[in-house]
Amino acid sequence: MKKTFINIIFLCAFTLTGFCQAKKPTIMVVPSDVWCYQNGFVKEYDDMGSKSTISDYKAALLKNPDLTLAISKIGEMMSERGFNLKVLADCLKALDTEAAEESVSMTDQGGIAESPIDKLRKVAKADIWMQLMWTVNKKGPQHTLTFNLQGIDAYTNKQIAAASGTGEPSFSVELPVLLEEAIIGHIDQFNSQLQAHFDDLFENGREVSLECKRTNDSDVNFESEFDGDELSFLIEDWMAQNTVSGRFSTSDVTENRMKFEQVRIPMVNANGRALDTRNWANELRKALRTKYNIKAKLSTKGLGQAYIIIEGSQQ
Repeated sequence: MKKTFINIIFLCAFTLTGFCQAKKPTIMVVPSDVWCYQNGFVKEYDDMGSKSTISDYKAALLKNPDLTLAISKIGEMMSERGFNLKVLADCLKALDTEAAEESVSMTDQGGIAESPIDKLRKVAKADIWMQLMWTVNKKGPQHTLTFNLQGIDAYTNKQIAAASGTGEPSFSVELPVLLEEAIIGHIDQFNSQLQAHFDDLFENGREVSLECKRTNDSDVNFESEFDGDELSFLIEDWMAQNTVSGRFSTSDVTENRMKFEQVRIPMVNANGRALDTRNWANELRKALRTKYNIKAKLSTKGLGQAYIIIEGSQQ
């Protein structure tokens, strides 16, 4: 009897521990766009014929040692609180390797252009980007640090957490010390916002977007009929069955295009494996092929945008 009682207590304690240890998001600390622009770390890239300007993380890490110190300190503080980390410098190296491989074997993306930031998001696969900006203020022999920290959902690019403030005056001139002194009183509230967002993703699904298009020479469009209904309505039926609680918004429907926003997809599939935008959208591609004999190609942009390009009937 005593042994049974002990086993029950152990089982309850184990179960309680499992509930307390909620799954935490993977994060990556990056400098904010404002910080990069203020410090001259920007670059231009060709955005399908037009010039666009973005932050140059690689140059910032190479030329500003303070950035590396700041990222390391924030990463250390987050790691101590149980968050999984992706290191910006490592992800940039992986991106360079991937770019070199793609230059040898170029593949058609179906006209979907990605920015360098989109590509970095794919390589890093972090759930949340922590964007950091700081300024060191000097008053006599003392220093203070003013910071702004934003949590950005890497799939939607929406802000889901924020913290800002100024630390107490300090005689220290070391950036990591000033940064920790300024942030320490705000970090736990910031992390609570991150965790609340991540918990919401598991309950209500991760937010992504999907766009379906047809090629110019496709003999199938979204008004084509299959099994007595237009393709656009059949795709909407699939969306209703494959989103969390049928949550999605059809923002545009024409003969040549369908666009879905605020699409909530499960965090895991039926087998308990992590589900990303690409794998989720691939199920639609396969359904079009097997049910309606439609040939389609899947492309993605960043982490949270998927594109289904309909090429026509399979011969």
